[in-house]
Amino acid sequence: MSTIKFGTDGWRGVIADDFTFANVRKVACAIARYVVRAEKPGAGVLMGYDTRYGSERFARAAAEVVSMAGMPVWVADKACPSPALSLLVRQREAAGGIMITASHNPYKWSGVNGVPPLPPQTDHIQSLDILSPYLEAIEKIVDWDRIRDANFRFVVDPMHGAARGLLREVMTRHGVACDEIRGTRDPLFGGVNPEPIEPHVEALRRAVLAGKYDAGLCADGDGDRIGAMDRDGTFITPHQIFSILLWHLAGTRGISGDVAKTFSSTKMLDKIAEKYGRKIFETPIGFKYICELMLERDILLGGEESGGIGTKLYLPERDATVMALLLVEVMAWHKKTLGQLVAQLHEEFGEHYYGRVDLELRAGQKERAIEHFSGAKVKRVLDWEVARRENLDGIKLYLEGTGWVMLRASGTEPMLRVYSETRKAKDTQKVLEHACAVVRGL
Repeated sequence: MSTIKFGTDGWRGVIADDFTFANVRKVACAIARYVVRAEKPGAGVLMGYDTRYGSERFARAAAEVVSMAGMPVWVADKACPSPALSLLVRQREAAGGIMITASHNPYKWSGVNGVPPLPPQTDHIQSLDILSPYLEAIEKIVDWDRIRDANFRFVVDPMHGAARGLLREVMTRHGVACDEIRGTRDPLFGGVNPEPIEPHVEALRRAVLAGKYDAGLCADGDGDRIGAMDRDGTFITPHQIFSILLWHLAGTRGISGDVAKTFSSTKMLDKIAEKYGRKIFETPIGFKYICELMLERDILLGGEESGGIGTKLYLPERDATVMALLLVEVMAWHKKTLGQLVAQLHEEFGEHYYGRVDLELRAGQKERAIEHFSGAKVKRVLDWEVARRENLDGIKLYLEGTGWVMLRASGTEPMLRVYSETRKAKDTQKVLEHACAVVRGL
């Protein structure tokens, strides 16, 4: 049996390689032992799964193990987003939840994530309708009158994942024009990674342009990470989404609370937070650190550069569907497209252009790269002096007068991530290309 190692987002493995029924049962047994010792086993455990190969069977195997520990277990009757499971754990005051998913990873991966335990009652496994109470809860968050009056048209792309049908259903229910693409179950995810970033969102871009929609909205494989497309086909980055939402919730709606962001997130958030008198907390990469802060403090909005964003208006949990609804509200409230909103933020807070490259490297290269850029010998990156360094998670170099570049080993995949943000799109691209060339040469 291969080693099971938990990363920033639970345990993940390659299906039929290390992600096997034997290993899933082993993880489920460990979770059951923890619940018995530390939680309220009589409150039971909820079980969800995504649309990947065998997800429902893996969920059933895990449920059987947990049930043998004497706990009641409820299993979703169909694939569901991770945030929907989280909500029901809270509503049912269950001991916890288990989600079978590999989130945005390629199709050959699967995984086991634990849902934050917040406190069903039989001695056997039952099926569970997760989606209906989820939709009833999230539709109360936004101003539907404003959204209807704006007469915007939307197309959504769940990328064949667990969020399929949800946005279309809730918006159609409230009289908002909304269509959907890639809404069927496909364990191969149409041949792309179910991650709502470029280049995987090309199908959404084509749909937006062909249908002349006002915006496109998308979610990753388990429905907790958001992506968006402007009506002209411009991709709206997770950093821009996070910034738009903070500007609206803190500024327009005047809702109290501070901000939590991960180490690789845009510095525009710092400027928006400063304008509205909000503290900003920076954490290592991984939403679990954001969640901890949201449980401990009054955090209005917390998120990460990968598109996982949560708000105190709902749960201390990322949720693509909730964030998409809030984006729709911002557009309706200000009667602006997403591109116009980004332009307004750039005018007020300065231009910020972000990029990321994922490098698959030889053994030892990741460590050598981080060591190299951490060293005092690297005094410049292209035309910019290194003003200072931070090593909260990986290594970040601040470049005098323009922005920053950062290197970090992925916590869920065998690769090195290289990030940069500068004041000009062409400079961000130059910095990324330079850093990647240096890394490959080590």
